[in-house]
Amino acid sequence: MGIRRRTALKGMLVAAAAALGVKPARAAVARVAPPDALGLLYDTTLCIGCKACVAACREVSGLDADPGFAPGMYHAPLDLSARARTVVKLYAEGAERSYVKVQCMHCVDPACVGACMLGALQKREFGIVTYDDTLCVGCRYCQMGCPYNVPKFEWAKVSPRIVKCELCKDRLREGKEPACTEVCPRGAVIFGKRADLLNEAKVRLGSHPGKYVPKIYGESDGGGTQVLYLSHVPFEKLGLPTLGEESVATRARTVQHVVHKYFIPPTILYAVLSMVTLRNRKRTDLREPGEEARS
Repeated sequence: MGIRRRTALKGMLVAAAAALGVKPARAAVARVAPPDALGLLYDTTLCIGCKACVAACREVSGLDADPGFAPGMYHAPLDLSARARTVVKLYAEGAERSYVKVQCMHCVDPACVGACMLGALQKREFGIVTYDDTLCVGCRYCQMGCPYNVPKFEWAKVSPRIVKCELCKDRLREGKEPACTEVCPRGAVIFGKRADLLNEAKVRLGSHPGKYVPKIYGESDGGGTQVLYLSHVPFEKLGLPTLGEESVATRARTVQHVVHKYFIPPTILYAVLSMVTLRNRKRTDLREPGEEARS
């Protein structure tokens, strides 16, 4: 149903453009990783869930401890937060278990960068998505745009910032590697150039074809990411979203081309969206009492 709704909305936008005598906008060109792109490769089969990476990340980031829901524990975050830039989660279903490290994916074409009005979030040196708090107005559009739900906001502070992994950019300037890869006792997460990490992942898949799900998550998902995953369980079970090869940012730029380049008046766009909302409301009103909403 969701796909049909999107198709219908797209059709109405095209019809509105045709009514104004304009040509359809071309899809935005997909972006690629810079040649010097750095990143991480995480292998679930090697992780023992020690969370040394979580503790090291908090220490080098200078963040307050997040005890989660475990009173007395010094630093035990359950999810990414204003006090945790990386976490390790446990997936367990019957006898099937896996740990998964969660942090910013440093997308090749980041939705957060596209959503940021003033450029506080940008892909800068080595393709790392970094944050400049002097440019941030606290709109939190980056939070809404990110398909991985990564950026977090410091709600408890008078002068709040967005908190996310920046791949230890200050350590990189000093010739060091990220704290999480430096302390990992099993090499479950390794650091390097994205191209080299992709090659390493392909070697592991080829050498142990029955050990892994036959896919490198992040190679092309959502336009590609600079944090890559190998897993022995399906990626969706680890909380990684199922995305196509086109990035969220590319789709957004395509819509912007329609609206801005071809001068579709906002009133027409609002009218189309209102029609969709009204239609959905009528469908809801026509449901029998007690009938569950359908997606």
